[in-house]
Amino acid sequence: SEKLYTASPGLVNALQARTFGVWTLLSSVIRCLCAVDIRNRTLYYITLFTFFLALVHFLSEVFIYHTAALTIGVMAPLMVASFSILGMLIGLQYLEVEALSQNKKKN
Repeated sequence: SEKLYTASPGLVNALQARTFGVWTLLSSVIRCLCAVDIRNRTLYYITLFTFFLALVHFLSEVFIYHTAALTIGVMAPLMVASFSILGMLIGLQYLEVEALSQNKKKN
């Protein structure tokens, strides 16, 4: 939290820092589970949603609440979230094609 909320560090307390840490841990567990079971559509959508949440969170902290400045500590998660969303949306097309081919094989 010290590297992220540099514009208004006084607004961040220890409880918020721990909550942010737990949220980061939960997101990473979901993303690892998706990497293990990439064909699980529900898990894929949940993982994609975690990247959207991260992107919205960091953008709102910079542009709405002004608690974070555009430093490397904020730019890195913004870039990771953006590129991950893009990659997962591209990968979603292949997941859809695979699901359709599986249904055709069954019929």
